[in-house]
Amino acid sequence: MRFVANLSMLFQELPFLDRFQAAADAGFTGVEVLFPYDIAAKDILHELNRTNLTLALINTPPPNWAGGERGFAATPGGQERFRHDLKRALRYAEVLGAEMVHIMSGAADGPEARQTMIDNLNWAVEHAPKQRLTIEPINRTDMPGYFLSDFDLAAEIITEISAPNLALQFDAYHAFMITGDVMGTWEKHKSLVGHIQIAGAPGRHEPVGGEIDYPGFFAKIDQDGYRGWVSAEYRPAKSTEAGLGWLPR
Repeated sequence: MRFVANLSMLFQELPFLDRFQAAADAGFTGVEVLFPYDIAAKDILHELNRTNLTLALINTPPPNWAGGERGFAATPGGQERFRHDLKRALRYAEVLGAEMVHIMSGAADGPEARQTMIDNLNWAVEHAPKQRLTIEPINRTDMPGYFLSDFDLAAEIITEISAPNLALQFDAYHAFMITGDVMGTWEKHKSLVGHIQIAGAPGRHEPVGGEIDYPGFFAKIDQDGYRGWVSAEYRPAKSTEAGLGWLPR
């Protein structure tokens, strides 16, 4: 398995650009940056090249980690904003060589929101046919009102669009929070998965102990032939370095 460090959540003890070296030193071979848009792309690219790290994924839209809407893909009437933000994300992805762009649905509900998301995703996969795109179910305890909060719904949307560059982003923490059954949810939807994220539950800390059997989950995805990235997207309980004992294991 190939592990990446989510630099928006890990190594926050350090200035942002110093986190790339810290991730490389810890043994990660790739990184994620949720919202890179407040940092000059050339500075991020310099660190990626210097540390020989792959940028696995970025999020859209541009609002930074500190606040702002969490996407517009399912927001009725927000199509213009969605397209504007996605184009900006795609420019960053091209410069930085980001393998995937995670499209966030935003807060919405109902049939109109579902159709809006389908329409926007159809536009996205056609507008950027060479860019891999993902959608991710996120639980409504962590993100109240988030439209895409159901794995079955995400699978329905991906199947309906049926584009080779659109995949499911499987966050084991969110799977636990939404379904209570990480293994069963993986088994049901694994054929659609293009990216995995991990965190412990409860608390969204390191992927050790807790209620998710991560040794069993890692063995299962390896057995099933998953060869994509596995992202450490969690909030360290103490310092990042102090909690990295799970990685060499």
